[in-house]
Amino acid sequence: MKNLSERVIEVLKKSKRLSEEDLQKALMVYAKEGRGKLRDVLVHLGLITEKELLSLLSEELKVPFLNLAKYKVNQELAKLIPEKLARKHQIIPISKIGGTLTIAVSDPLNVVAVDDISLFTKHKIECVVSPEKDIRDALDKLYISEHDSMSEVMKSIAGDDVTLMKDEEDGDVHAAGGKETDAPVVRIVDLLLREAFKRRASDIHIEPFENIVRVRYRVDGGLEQVLTIPKKNQNAVLTRLKILSKLDITENRIPQDGRFKTRLHDKEVDFRVSILPVYYGNKVVMRLLDKSAISVGLDNLGFSQDSLRDLKTAISKPFGMILITGPTGSGKSTTLYSILNQLNTPEKNIITIEDPIEYQVRGITQIQTKSEIGLTFASGLRAVLRQSPDIVMVGEIRDAETADIAIKASLTGQLVLSTLHTNDAAGAMTRLMDMHVEPFLIASSVILVAAQRLCRKLCQFCREKTDIPKEVFERMKMDLKAGVYYKPRGCDKCNQSGYKGRMGILETLLVDDTMRDMVIRRASSYEIKDYAVKNGMLTLYQDAMRKFREGLTSLDEIVRVTTGDE
Repeated sequence: MKNLSERVIEVLKKSKRLSEEDLQKALMVYAKEGRGKLRDVLVHLGLITEKELLSLLSEELKVPFLNLAKYKVNQELAKLIPEKLARKHQIIPISKIGGTLTIAVSDPLNVVAVDDISLFTKHKIECVVSPEKDIRDALDKLYISEHDSMSEVMKSIAGDDVTLMKDEEDGDVHAAGGKETDAPVVRIVDLLLREAFKRRASDIHIEPFENIVRVRYRVDGGLEQVLTIPKKNQNAVLTRLKILSKLDITENRIPQDGRFKTRLHDKEVDFRVSILPVYYGNKVVMRLLDKSAISVGLDNLGFSQDSLRDLKTAISKPFGMILITGPTGSGKSTTLYSILNQLNTPEKNIITIEDPIEYQVRGITQIQTKSEIGLTFASGLRAVLRQSPDIVMVGEIRDAETADIAIKASLTGQLVLSTLHTNDAAGAMTRLMDMHVEPFLIASSVILVAAQRLCRKLCQFCREKTDIPKEVFERMKMDLKAGVYYKPRGCDKCNQSGYKGRMGILETLLVDDTMRDMVIRRASSYEIKDYAVKNGMLTLYQDAMRKFREGLTSLDEIVRVTTGDE
């Protein structure tokens, strides 16, 4: 019997919904990943939506399609199938008529799931097909019990002093009061992680104050408070996180860094944990690292076609240096990893040196710096160059020594990728000169500098039209063109923020011969930028304005992320 991926290929060829070129592109990415599902690759590449694909499969396999997002699931049916079994097979019970139970599945060819459910319930099973995300959301609603709601868990913590004790028999540390998984402190930590992923948070901040512990999520670049934890339970929550991160639970005086991995909504998510001693205890910041973010490809990061063309031109070069600049949190790492993912083939030896390693990528050699033993960016880079690499990624150029070695490496046959902290692309040239790198070396090595920011996208479900006053057009140096402009409103889909997701704004400076001459004679960054703009470079502001005109973001967001200078 054919599996789902094989049937997906058949259906797409039969329906001619995709061109042969697009299908082969998806199959290459799928083969390169070596895991996951073909339909996820198709959706990530933007070639087809999951609902479109499932509709085609529904028609081909004669299995009804159900829009589960608009269907009210019967809570009583949850009693027929245990939560563990339902989550294992990603199924939702829909209805029961006599001895027949109808279930919603995302994979209608999963006979193992059907057999398991039939065996457990002693019912004949009928299937309908629904999107996987809708099934996950329905599972959370259907099987959420009283002790799994945030408010109820908080009540159970507030009403009881939760302490951590050591089991003498196995040496493990767990929460007192029964099984570890039943302890309120364990449930609240699990819920914090699950809810953060569900809200698309990039960070979780747990901050101790005099009488409470505040928990905030960073969503689309902004922090929002989600709950407070009673002060008396501060140490229990902290210890639970230290156990997960394999950190020293007895040490509270010095900073500690760790990480752990967990599975949320059928995705593997890494958490990078930083613990910092502060006046009222230890502040914890956890960075969520979703590996699927780097597999979507450069084409799906939201860059404009002009910027994307320049970037692809640069990464096609056999050697030279590519620099991504911007402040912390501007998406530089995601862009670099997406480039590496695209260049990652068995024929290339790719080595990275990072601090810290954010994403672990199969097929790439990654090195973590350790300054306490002398393994810095500079010393690590020297060692890397003796490993005959084709492509080298240096996490960040922080000093003159690292800059000098990286630039010389790019002149001896390696493609070098790195980041630099400057406000715009042209500023990278003068920044390198400030590090005492010779101008002729910069001119010979740098092939592209890209300045990047992240801009929030308007929620497409609730954005509303707005009129822009004439004086605003003039102040923002906008052309007075007729068009439809949008502003945020807020709905349940975007948690009332008016924005959902972020996209990249890019300023790409592709170095040509004239620019090399300007660098050699130590021209200022203003001169270099002025020349680049006259020759077609879009500034960050201009790229952001283009996205505003396309209805993707708001004017307020443009002002927030750019300087407003053309």
